[in-house]
Amino acid sequence: MCILSLMPHVIVSPCIGVKDQACTEVCPVECIYDGGDQFLIHPDECIDCGACVPACPVEAIYSLDETPEKWAAFITKNARFYR
Repeated sequence: MCILSLMPHVIVSPCIGVKDQACTEVCPVECIYDGGDQFLIHPDECIDCGACVPACPVEAIYSLDETPEKWAAFITKNARFYR
């Protein structure tokens, strides 16, 4: 199975350099990890609850199918990090 089909949410560009941690504080399964320049959501651990989406102060978290085209590369970045 493709990792992309398992990825409920993606964290994109506005998180870079900010890493506010509000998303990590509300995540009930603690599936958001520090990926260096930004946070990344572990696709195998995420339960797709969506709690992180409204908690993000820079609006950097999207469901996979709602990720804006201009940030589509972050889908691949997230998948590669957890490969």
